[in-house]
Amino acid sequence: MENLKALSYDLRKDVVDIIIAGKGGHIGGDMSVLDILSELYFEQMNVSPENFEDPNRDRFVMSKGHSVEALYAVLSKKGFFPIEQVINEFSKFGSKFIGHPNNKLPGIEMNSGSLGHGLPVCVGMALAGKMDGQSYRVYTVMGDGELAEGSIWEGAMAANQYKLDNLCAVVDRNRLQISGNTEDVMAHDSLEVRWSAFGWHVITANGNDYKELRKAFEEARSTKGKPSVIIANTIKGFGSEVMENKANWHHKLPSAEEYKMIVNDLAIRKEEALHE
Repeated sequence: MENLKALSYDLRKDVVDIIIAGKGGHIGGDMSVLDILSELYFEQMNVSPENFEDPNRDRFVMSKGHSVEALYAVLSKKGFFPIEQVINEFSKFGSKFIGHPNNKLPGIEMNSGSLGHGLPVCVGMALAGKMDGQSYRVYTVMGDGELAEGSIWEGAMAANQYKLDNLCAVVDRNRLQISGNTEDVMAHDSLEVRWSAFGWHVITANGNDYKELRKAFEEARSTKGKPSVIIANTIKGFGSEVMENKANWHHKLPSAEEYKMIVNDLAIRKEEALHE
């Protein structure tokens, strides 16, 4: 677990390099969601470059598709494509490495980024798994600002109706979106009460803590008869004080000086993680 925590800071460095090369990206949400993605791909999901064509592989959909840079970094480390290719091609003309997930790339199940679509599609994937007698699990990550989309709650109702216990949704609860604090734009508290009212098993965890994430995903896996949602409380821009809890880092290109400061902060935190 300590090695995965240390690795997360290397992956955050990759994210920053991708964004610098592409001259822009959703850096704040990348940093908040990266630990969730790392735990899923390196510890929880049965998916790899070798089994991606297996009908019984686990499925993941990045519903908050604007945080694709974090997904690219994790998929690269997983072996789907070289990180150098992502950095060299991100946001370039004609590139497949665009600013939202693109299923023309290996490892990506569906195009996403039009907010509110990930959960409903995952409901369909999970229902198909039940109908086909498959054992695969389906995961999606949504932003808390994304929960203002009505299609999320239509999907939530359907998941409960069909008792999709092979479905686990995660809310990246960083409390910030492009226009400010989520509670000012469209208040959500209490998400635990809301999801419970829709018939879901609700788990709350620190989304930047691997011990809590692992426990949460294990609880979701053992829950039967209903879908699970993890309310993952995270820090937007996690990894560097330059970015943390600052709404203006939702989408931003670091300056040369900010880049140096961020990289230095990531290196310090990696070293701390290695010696915990």
